[in-house]
Amino acid sequence: MKKIIINFCPTGMVPTKAITPHVPVSPAEIIEQTHEAFELGITIAHIHARNEDGSPTHRASVYQEVFEGLRKCCPDLIICGSSSGRSWSEFEKRSEVVELKPDMCSLTLSSLNFGKQASLNDPNMIVMLAEKMKAYGVVPELECFDMGMINYGLYLIKKKIVEGPYYWNLLFGNIAGFQPTFSQIGAALQEIPNDHHVGFAGLGDKQLTVNAMAVANGYGVRVGLEDNLWFDQHRKTLCSNIELVKRIHRLMEIHGTTLMTAKEFRQLGFQNKKRDP
Repeated sequence: MKKIIINFCPTGMVPTKAITPHVPVSPAEIIEQTHEAFELGITIAHIHARNEDGSPTHRASVYQEVFEGLRKCCPDLIICGSSSGRSWSEFEKRSEVVELKPDMCSLTLSSLNFGKQASLNDPNMIVMLAEKMKAYGVVPELECFDMGMINYGLYLIKKKIVEGPYYWNLLFGNIAGFQPTFSQIGAALQEIPNDHHVGFAGLGDKQLTVNAMAVANGYGVRVGLEDNLWFDQHRKTLCSNIELVKRIHRLMEIHGTTLMTAKEFRQLGFQNKKRDP
């Protein structure tokens, strides 16, 4: 029976309480909703932190509060911090979370445009982030929005700047990147070695489509309000993180798959071995 990695992304950098009351913003809210999702069954928590006013933050002090809370209530959970360049470009700010030694940290493998904003990731920044992650025992979450990012990730692996184990997060539905078609998904998968782990993310109204395609074919899924605020594809009903996780489990039941537990994922090497117990 195939085992599915569920990568839970509850907050992100964009959703606000004004847009949806369901998005967790404070450390307590993020911890509570992630704990509830963990009880249902998730493998990874992809965490973004927010300031008190709800705006995105890079501050390690806020991330630390979230990480410590999650480690207390979800001791096996794989914790992944964000090194996003969407709101700030300085290496010191983007890499501050790495010093907390989460199990994983996102590593976006090139610059890209979103609908109304750019995320800048020049080659030097990517290499510096990867090297700092290695120094602190953090496993990179290889984020790819297009084929060029996969190619650059393979280049970093060849140069041993990034070392295993490998988890690729392929994001479909961004207007300037991968689209959730069989041809583009197949082309992406063909480039990634078979012994690497792969998860799919669907953005906006593409989330359910991509989730279903991933589960049906035995690949990991990324799910949560970071990527999608709506339960239905017509965008009439706002959803909660927990409803989205429950829907993944229903898809898994339909397709005869089971969860790759966080503990099982740790045994594959996806944990920070340099962090003090």
